[in-house]
Amino acid sequence: MTIEIAKEARSQAIASIERYFRENMDEPIGNITAGALLGFFLEEIGPVVYNKAVADVQERLQLRVMEVDLEVHEDEFQYWSRYEKAHKRK
Repeated sequence: MTIEIAKEARSQAIASIERYFRENMDEPIGNITAGALLGFFLEEIGPVVYNKAVADVQERLQLRVMEVDLEVHEDEFQYWSRYEKAHKRK
């Protein structure tokens, strides 16, 4: 599965890479080279980040599913106990 980002996000990422190189490296990096580097990162490292995010979401969803019974649980056969409590008050 190819990881792609929106055109605007890609432009911002390329600008960020260019700035990083300007401020932290001995030589600046051009727009085309920064785009190629971004493409490499998305293809090579992107799946690691993506898979970790999917695993994190799965874990959170499983925890939420396990809590569903607490949120929507209804005690069974409660009619008579409610009936008796209601009639004791009268």
